[in-house]
Amino acid sequence: MESFLSKLQDITTFVFDVDGVLTDGSVFVSDSGEQSRAFNIKDGYALQLAVKCGYNVCAISGSRSKSAIHRLNSLGIKEVYLGVHTKATKFKVYLEEKSIRAGNVLYMGDDIPDLAVMKIAGLPACPADAVEEIKALSAYVSPYGGGKGCARDVIEKVLKIQGKWMSAEAYSW
Repeated sequence: MESFLSKLQDITTFVFDVDGVLTDGSVFVSDSGEQSRAFNIKDGYALQLAVKCGYNVCAISGSRSKSAIHRLNSLGIKEVYLGVHTKATKFKVYLEEKSIRAGNVLYMGDDIPDLAVMKIAGLPACPADAVEEIKALSAYVSPYGGGKGCARDVIEKVLKIQGKWMSAEAYSW
């Protein structure tokens, strides 16, 4: 746990998978075939706060959920990449475009498509209900499940250790 806590000091960027991390992985399908997902309000609060505090926040997902784009954009997250089949490639391009070092990134994923990215990111993390292969690769396993506060958990930890949680900077809107 201590090596995890020491790495939090270097985090400038949060990258999240969507389904299974920012949502619980459930997909609700209407009779017309429209799909929707539920997002956690506490995760949303922490995500928008991270943006306001100057962190890079990005989502990379294999899903094509338009509702995810709307939700994340409403929180101030502009880098939302959906329909991504090779997450590691997109991740590397994102880092290069933004001049971000992989060591400064906390990546949270939950399933096999996240493996390659988690091997690159400086601080791989996952929700409590991630698959075993992801848990084994993670520097931190949140006690919260996907869509149940795991994003809030890691963002709050970073902001607290960097002195930005409950700071004037965080609440000057």
